[in-house]
Amino acid sequence: MASHVERVVDAHIHLWDPARTDWYPYLTGLRDVGMGDLTGWARYFDQKIYFAESANWNVEKFVHVAAASDFVGETLEKEAEAEATGHPDAIVGGVAAAGPVADAIAGLDRQMAASRFRGVRPMGGVLENGVPPDDVLRALQERNLVFDLMAHPDQQLAAAEALDGWNELTVVVEHTGWPHTNTDDEYQLWMTGMSRLAALGPNVHCKLSGLAMPFRTMNPEVFRRWIEYSLETFGVDRCFFGSNFPPDSAGGSFDELYGTFATLTDGLDAEDREKLFAANAERVYRC
Repeated sequence: MASHVERVVDAHIHLWDPARTDWYPYLTGLRDVGMGDLTGWARYFDQKIYFAESANWNVEKFVHVAAASDFVGETLEKEAEAEATGHPDAIVGGVAAAGPVADAIAGLDRQMAASRFRGVRPMGGVLENGVPPDDVLRALQERNLVFDLMAHPDQQLAAAEALDGWNELTVVVEHTGWPHTNTDDEYQLWMTGMSRLAALGPNVHCKLSGLAMPFRTMNPEVFRRWIEYSLETFGVDRCFFGSNFPPDSAGGSFDELYGTFATLTDGLDAEDREKLFAANAERVYRC
């Protein structure tokens, strides 16, 4: 299967060390983040391990995404790592989900010191609709930063309402819309929300990742309806794949995951597959 994919730009990985309990307390059970049993993916994960597990695929670049409680420190650390190794190729840092807006914007500016800093996801709290206040969105737009939206199906309509009109802000819907389960009811709710998000405009993209986290499998037939509807709704030009390793490794290997992605896109031409596996992520995250 790997030979069918020319190259990979992985749009979502986490490099971490569970022993750093100050940054990743949830990996060792010191903090409950409401995601159930994390033992399948709470493991030491560095570039050496990542490239070993993805060795059968031509991974040229990857995007590192915030996961530490000190997300500013993590962004700056990963920038230093990239200076030494060449990777990560882009960094999605964090923006404070709670607290004063001025502090959130100050955190953005501290991360701007990293040359590979390209965007943020909300960290350190829960946003009812997954979207920070307008002043934060404005700060992201002014700094040409991507906003990675973390919104489950029951939050997506409210998220779409909050993002309506922000046509100059690049938005990425994380983890294929973060479904909780593979039930038909969840799927129907998700379809409604994803359609509304896609209708916001060409500035809104979908990161095809994260399904193995709730589903605990990489079976193509389980993924099929979620991936195919995302492609139908957003279009090939606004979608791209990410491994979400190591969290998604709880559902199988990197080979199984990208084999599933390859299987589900087998009917597309080479140009469209190049967009989904590499070029779109390069364009959105400027790497």
